[in-house]
Amino acid sequence: MTASQSTTHRIYIGGQWVDSVSGRTYQITNPAHMDSVLGTVQAAVVEDAEKAVEAAHDALASWAATPAPQRGSILYRAFELMRDQQEEFARLITLEEGKPLPDARGEVKRSLNITEYAAGEGRRMFGYTTPSELSDTVAYTVRRPLGVVAIITPWNFPLAIPAWKIAPALVCGNTLVFKPASSTPLSAVKLVKLFEEAGLPPGVLNLVTGPGASVGDCLVAHPKVKGVSFTGSTEIGSKLYGQAARTLKKVQCEMGGKNAVIILADADMDHAMGGVVQAAFGSTGQRCTATSRVIVEESAYETFVEELIERTSKLTVGDGMESADVGPTASEAQFQKIMEYIGIGTEEGAKLVYGGKALSGPEYEGGYYIQPTIFIDVDPRMRIAQEEIFGPVLTVFKAKDLDEAMEIANNVQFGLSSSIYTRDLPKAFRYVEEVEAGMVHINSPTLGGEVHLPFGGTKASGVGAREQGTEAVNFFSEVVTVYVDYAGHRAQAKFI
Repeated sequence: MTASQSTTHRIYIGGQWVDSVSGRTYQITNPAHMDSVLGTVQAAVVEDAEKAVEAAHDALASWAATPAPQRGSILYRAFELMRDQQEEFARLITLEEGKPLPDARGEVKRSLNITEYAAGEGRRMFGYTTPSELSDTVAYTVRRPLGVVAIITPWNFPLAIPAWKIAPALVCGNTLVFKPASSTPLSAVKLVKLFEEAGLPPGVLNLVTGPGASVGDCLVAHPKVKGVSFTGSTEIGSKLYGQAARTLKKVQCEMGGKNAVIILADADMDHAMGGVVQAAFGSTGQRCTATSRVIVEESAYETFVEELIERTSKLTVGDGMESADVGPTASEAQFQKIMEYIGIGTEEGAKLVYGGKALSGPEYEGGYYIQPTIFIDVDPRMRIAQEEIFGPVLTVFKAKDLDEAMEIANNVQFGLSSSIYTRDLPKAFRYVEEVEAGMVHINSPTLGGEVHLPFGGTKASGVGAREQGTEAVNFFSEVVTVYVDYAGHRAQAKFI
């Protein structure tokens, strides 16, 4: 697709698709073929963000007063529309982000699941009743929306992460300003159009696209924004959390990861190997729950490494729209970052046993392709062992026993997801008790999770309430406690 053939996409404010006041636009290209222009989008500025907040604020009273089951009905309609368009969504994700089409289809499935689940919450917006210590008094709780909420999302899951924030926020009665990643806005535009078609009233969901620390800062600082849901780097999330705290906003930040898998000698090695390769190199390693560290018990180390190299060598790298196992990195900046870390690992003395090269040749021309990369004999103090690379780079460690493996696993600033492969149930449950991670897997990969369960991490991986499941409702609503004196009079309460 040439630039002249590409569509120009507008921002969405108050139920209208409009141009940014800046008058500026920029192009979105395919990371597999950078000369292929997918579309042109608006470069929103602070004034656009302020208009979006005002539109959301104007729509708040009516949407909050809409019964939650009716809000859920609109989400059910959005679910049906997404289900009908799921292949279109999947292909668009692959084109703008680069992940292989089967991975993109999985992302759409996750988005469908969370939208359907959130729709059902419209009939489960539960409070509770409790006996009062006072006679002739009823005591109970109800839920109330936060108000205007800013939704700020990353590029690696351009549909699923927005969906798992927007759907529960809407069913709770909030109005939203949605700022997607600047490099993957096309899925966001399509998602907002879907909600528009589903019958969402004007102003309830607003979209501002484009680069923009200034736009993000505006949303976080705006006095009419009462909540912020952010997914991205720990550096940006930490800054955002501090900014929002100054205006007493409710904030959740899902941030970085350095997820570890422990392989004990008694594990089902074939099962473990499949999980590690899938979690390390699927989606080009560009997901927060990807496996970036493998810690192998000493007696199984050599055999494991040999088989790991063999299986990794069979992975195909190429355009995600074709039959590739590993797609391109999502952008030039991401490509450069990953290649820099590969160089750092070599300089630090880790042993590069597979990959580590940028791929060139006719089939890779115009794309940002990197071989799946394996380092062994890694020291836990090395930068490649400590810092989030967010690419197809796997570091392998040797541990003499579970104690040393746990020490290596916990010796990082992050604590998102973790996994252990073992047949020894006591050791597995000891691991559950001691590992420093928000999500723990036994005999399964570090990837993902189910939409009715909390998602999020500890330490530098997350702050604020968890996402998904009942935790999403807890974050996107406030609890109000109600006392009703139905007798019409009450003696003065006595307190000890």
